[in-house]
Amino acid sequence: MNFARLLVAHGIVTLAAGIVLVAAPAAIPAAVDVQVPGGAFLVPYLLGAAEIAFAVLSFGASRLTDPRALRLVAVTLIVFHLTTAAVEAYAFFQDRAAVGVWINVGVRLAVSALLGYYATRAVRAGQPSA
Repeated sequence: MNFARLLVAHGIVTLAAGIVLVAAPAAIPAAVDVQVPGGAFLVPYLLGAAEIAFAVLSFGASRLTDPRALRLVAVTLIVFHLTTAAVEAYAFFQDRAAVGVWINVGVRLAVSALLGYYATRAVRAGQPSA
């Protein structure tokens, strides 16, 4: 695995999540036992739009070679995932999410660790394929 491939994989998974959040806004929240009232789909729509934007960033970044640009992309994606994990944990502790939310928190932590590891290697080499 290298950073470019990780970014493409990240883009694919993130794009899929974004599409599901827009096309079926209650599906992903329901997977962690969060009920979205019929008129409250704006929040999943907004998260879906953000996920799609991060997918585009991931796909585009997979072709970058500038170390500063790679670092910025990695930090941006890591901040997104860590912040999302933190608010998911917060929702759990506020009794607004079920135990299943911890799977997503774990995935986001793992993705952040992978991005950090491979980005560090890529930045040192000056390219995403390092």
